[in-house]
Amino acid sequence: MKVLHTSDWHLGRSLYGQRRYAEFDAFLAWMLNALREQRTDVLLIAGDIFDTTAPSNHAMQQYYRFLRQAADTGCQHVVIIGGNHDSPTFLNAPRDILKMLNVHVVGAKTDDPAEEVLRLDDTDGRPLALVCAIPYLRDRDIRTAEAGETIDDKEQKLLDGIKAHYQAVTDAGELLRGELEKHYKADIPLIGMGHLWAAGARTVEGDGVRDLYVGSLAHVGTDIFPVTLDYVALGHLHVPQAVGGQNHVRYSGSPLPMGFGEAKQQKSVCTVIFEGRQADIQQLDIPCFQRLRQLSGGLASLQAELQSLLADGESTWVEIIYTGTDIVPDLREQLLEALTDDVGNLITLLQVKNQRKDLHTLHAEESEQTLDDLSPQEVFQRCLDAHEVPDEQRPELLHLYQDILKQVQEMDTNAQ
Repeated sequence: MKVLHTSDWHLGRSLYGQRRYAEFDAFLAWMLNALREQRTDVLLIAGDIFDTTAPSNHAMQQYYRFLRQAADTGCQHVVIIGGNHDSPTFLNAPRDILKMLNVHVVGAKTDDPAEEVLRLDDTDGRPLALVCAIPYLRDRDIRTAEAGETIDDKEQKLLDGIKAHYQAVTDAGELLRGELEKHYKADIPLIGMGHLWAAGARTVEGDGVRDLYVGSLAHVGTDIFPVTLDYVALGHLHVPQAVGGQNHVRYSGSPLPMGFGEAKQQKSVCTVIFEGRQADIQQLDIPCFQRLRQLSGGLASLQAELQSLLADGESTWVEIIYTGTDIVPDLREQLLEALTDDVGNLITLLQVKNQRKDLHTLHAEESEQTLDDLSPQEVFQRCLDAHEVPDEQRPELLHLYQDILKQVQEMDTNAQ
């Protein structure tokens, strides 16, 4: 049996206002071809299919068109779990219809853990695999608030709830596997899926990955994955990687660079070939569909690098970070002068950030930063600085602020 693991498509995502539908079309076409060429039996999509809980019509068309075409590739099953960017209601709404295409959707935690265990059969009705399809677990799904709780109490209950749910679903899967292996007299792989942030996993700056939970437990230990799982397909982080020294616990990473920090990162999907319960894991590289480049430095060096990119003759979206010492009031205009020969509009300056270094203070100017350049946490931190809030009061205030942010995000999700 051959499995392909992917995640974090973020359909509908834009970059500094630039629509990326053509990139997503190219990726989905590549994915369909990969399913055929790899002769994939099972496709796992580990959450964050969409970038927002209210995806555009175009993004929805891309999603449903892909699922319809995937059925013609020879792939026998597609398994989709909800991520923190996805609306559980939206994902779950058509699941009965999608199941007719052997597309299995678990958008949110179920009341019965056994309902998150999916039996995937071959065309003869024999089990190919069992999948413990655990979606992103929202705070309200796994923790009940009690009066008088401390921050540490809340975080420990959250961790205990996550671990207990993974164990309960895996126990249900292991019980069903025992029955099926006894009946069919064959080894059946037990695969886990999850959407979370594992401790020790790598990220890159500017990738847009959100903290999932308030406090330090955004990163949970890999010990939450029971040892009976033969492969664990994770989503949420955009860097392809194995986690915690365990080769079978993996993030596939996002298929497209979600920000300029990922511009030179090789994107991939995971391919897993099972012989019984034994998994042979490889990475399949995804081609680049739109070149991104992040350039930083003084004016002269930036102009030279832009001319070099233009000489390559490849369409490129560019983020500029000016770190020179000279005051350049017409920075964008002077940069565009380096592109006067760009008759084909190959180079697009998506963002120009002026972080001029003051020779006296050795600090970058922040006057031209906008809210688009800052995370909500950074905005709040600046408010604390502006009001000269004492250091000893900041941890509790930051925790309360993060809690409010999570509640607002979950209210937006519920509204969908």
